[in-house]
Amino acid sequence: MERKIIHIDMDAFFAAVEQLDQPELQNKPVAVGGGEERGVVAAASYEARKFGVRSAMNGPLARKLCPDLIFVSPNFERYKEVSMQIRTVFNKYTDLVEPLSLDEAYLDVTKNKMGRTSATQMAREIRYDIKKLTGLDASAGISINKFLAKIASDWNKPNGQKTIAPEEVLPFLEKLDVKKFYGVGKKTGLKMYQMGIFDGAGLKTKSIEFLNDNFGKSGTYFYNVVRGIHNSPVIPFRTPKSFGAEHTFTENLTSEVYLEEKLERIANKLEKRLKIKKLAGRTLTLKIKFSDFSVQTRSKTFPHYIADRNLILSNAKELLYQEKLVDSVRLLGLSLSNLNTEKKEEKLRVQLSLPF
Repeated sequence: MERKIIHIDMDAFFAAVEQLDQPELQNKPVAVGGGEERGVVAAASYEARKFGVRSAMNGPLARKLCPDLIFVSPNFERYKEVSMQIRTVFNKYTDLVEPLSLDEAYLDVTKNKMGRTSATQMAREIRYDIKKLTGLDASAGISINKFLAKIASDWNKPNGQKTIAPEEVLPFLEKLDVKKFYGVGKKTGLKMYQMGIFDGAGLKTKSIEFLNDNFGKSGTYFYNVVRGIHNSPVIPFRTPKSFGAEHTFTENLTSEVYLEEKLERIANKLEKRLKIKKLAGRTLTLKIKFSDFSVQTRSKTFPHYIADRNLILSNAKELLYQEKLVDSVRLLGLSLSNLNTEKKEEKLRVQLSLPF
């Protein structure tokens, strides 16, 4: 039996919540984040996007593109509150809900609580329920797997939806620009273009050996999805793969001594977060973002789980001195992966893969 998957994606979620809570911001270009020299845009309203303002853009550039841009400080507690309201809507239809973030989720409605057969109609009802409950707009994608549903949800944004029916899957993928394939980033898309692969039809002509040779472990994934094959289940018991903390400095730092001081604060913050979640990990990763925005990571794996700040800090310093700094540093981050939750998640995956 083919699955019926819905991907719900809230429209400009953070900015939309701010516009909802502050009516004076309605129909105005809004950016959630900081407009100062080292500020970053976390989200932009559709009014701001018309000027080219996008998330992850630095504040001064966003303000240059849109001089009337209104910056609003993020209120993540409020966003979480609204997100939980939205999830109550999802759970009305199915228990198989896999949140990807505060503003998007996959729903498997193959078997659903409403006893409905049309996933397209359910997506309309879900969007209506969200609007009625929160006052916010959502877009939806509906298809036979998560890969296609994700692509479809972006098709008629904002406040729209698209269904890719089973008989439409292969023709749709053959015409689709490879840069729109979920999982194809800018570099991979450019590489495919340089190879003469412009759409799904072109990608489909390449053998699995060719794709693996040129795109590594992603090769098999590309080979399958262009044929409409993506068997990843909707997993409601999502556990984190890594847990971390980071800090962007008000001024770029060049001295390892100053960086050590910052590392200590970050290690303290990470330890507190780990204790709250009762987490520990075996792989410690140091993230360094330089003044030119290039990012370097250095990792170390232990034979045992760690969560203590002293162990984290001493090994983080070791990673810091592993290589000489090539430039001044604007951000440091520490994270732990290979967490003590992964065995639990593997058990849940096995349970969820059984027929139901």
